[in-house]
Amino acid sequence: MTPSPLMVGFDLDMTLIDSRPGIKAAFLVLAAETGAVIDTDLVVSRLGPPLEQEIAHWFPADQVPAMAARYREIYPSYAITPTLAMPGARESVEAIRALGGRTMVVTAKYEPNAKLHLAHLGIEPDIVAGDLWAEQKAVALKEHGATVYVGDHVGDVRGARAANAVSVGVTTGPCDADELREAGADVVLSSLTELPAWLEAYAKSQP
Repeated sequence: MTPSPLMVGFDLDMTLIDSRPGIKAAFLVLAAETGAVIDTDLVVSRLGPPLEQEIAHWFPADQVPAMAARYREIYPSYAITPTLAMPGARESVEAIRALGGRTMVVTAKYEPNAKLHLAHLGIEPDIVAGDLWAEQKAVALKEHGATVYVGDHVGDVRGARAANAVSVGVTTGPCDADELREAGADVVLSSLTELPAWLEAYAKSQP
């Protein structure tokens, strides 16, 4: 099948969704179950990297796999409902469809939980690929012919560049505009509310 001329990829946490309330709730449950002291405000201030990296800050190395598995079990019951769509998220997906394009979500989040978030919020990408971080994201982006990748973290910029996709950074996550530009972002926006206008100009500029 020939890829669509416009395939736009999105990161999930702090790009399409504000998952901080849900992630905080899930970590509070994990802390209560295990007796671990977890600074949940610190956790949600640095979303982006894989779960295991965060778990390793709070549990001994030999417990990380089991704690990550338990967190993923807890997650659907506590993290989906409190999570909100980021401003402009639905409008951005709709704008791509209006241009005849397709959308995909490429995230480090456990894929079944990513899909639960999107279904709950009524955001319907054509493809969801989970469990991919930084340069690993390029695997899915290349497979589906993504020409643009939108994300809030320098890891997302690295993934876009590895896929030879245009890197669009949004400053709604832990990385500011300077950090995103230094990592190699081609475009930096303050939020997804600015994306539809940028996409329209980008689409017109393509041969």
